[in-house]
Amino acid sequence: MRIIISPAKKMNTDTDTLECRSVPVFLEQTEELLRWLKGLTFVQAKKLWNCNEKIAEQNYKRVQEMALGKNLTPAVISYEGIQYQYMAPAVFGGAQTDYIQEHLRILSGFYGVLRPFDGVTPYRLEMQAKASDKGNLYQFWGDRLYREITRDDGSAQGNGHLILNLASKEYSKCVEKYLRSEDAYLTVIFGELSDGKVKQKGTYAKMARGEMVRYLAENNIEEAEGIKGFDRLGYRFEEGLSGEREYVFLR
Repeated sequence: MRIIISPAKKMNTDTDTLECRSVPVFLEQTEELLRWLKGLTFVQAKKLWNCNEKIAEQNYKRVQEMALGKNLTPAVISYEGIQYQYMAPAVFGGAQTDYIQEHLRILSGFYGVLRPFDGVTPYRLEMQAKASDKGNLYQFWGDRLYREITRDDGSAQGNGHLILNLASKEYSKCVEKYLRSEDAYLTVIFGELSDGKVKQKGTYAKMARGEMVRYLAENNIEEAEGIKGFDRLGYRFEEGLSGEREYVFLR
C-alpha cells in the first residue's frame, strides 16, 4: 500500500530533530525548476505565488540563495501544515518511522514525489501554479509521480497497486489521470452529515488526515480492510456511505 498526501505551504528548517535518510528521487527535475525560478523577476515570482508582499519577499530570497544539497530537513517535519502537526512524526517510534518511509509519499510541485525522510529545503511552488514556459506543472511532471508512487510497491497484486488517497484534489489529480484499471485507488472522506449530504470541513479533514497516517503507522496497516478501524477525533467508518473506491468517515 502507498499513501499519498499533499504538502503544506508553510515550511521550516530543522536539521536537529530527525536525520534525513534519503534524497528526493527527482532532483534533476527539481534543479530544472529551480533554474527557472531563479530567472524570474520579483514581480513575476509574486504573481506565480499569488501571495502578499512579505511572503513573496521571503520566498524570493529563498530562491536566490537556494542550494538543494545544504541545510536539509526531512520532508515530513519540514512541512508545518495541520495534517503534519496531527501526524506528529517527530515522536514516532522506530517501527512507525520505518512504516511511513516505506508507505507514505508526499506529492510536491517542486520535488514531484517525496519520501518522508528525503532531505528538502523550504520552497513555495503549488502544483496548480501557472508555470508559463513549462506549460504547467501537471504537464511538466506527467506520469512520473504515478510511476514513482507505484514503484516497488509490495502490496501489488498481479499488475495492480493499492493507493490510499489522503491528498487534496489539486495533488491527487497528478496520480488519478494515470491510474490503470487493475489499480485499487481508495479515497478517504472525512465529513459530517448536513441535510442528508456528506460535507467536508477543511480544517477537520486536514486534522483527520494526519491522525489517519499516525493510526496506520501505529497499527502497521497494510490492507484496505484495516483502514476501517480508524476511530480518532470522533470519526467512525460508515459502511453504508462507502464503496470500493471511497471510504467515508463521519464525526
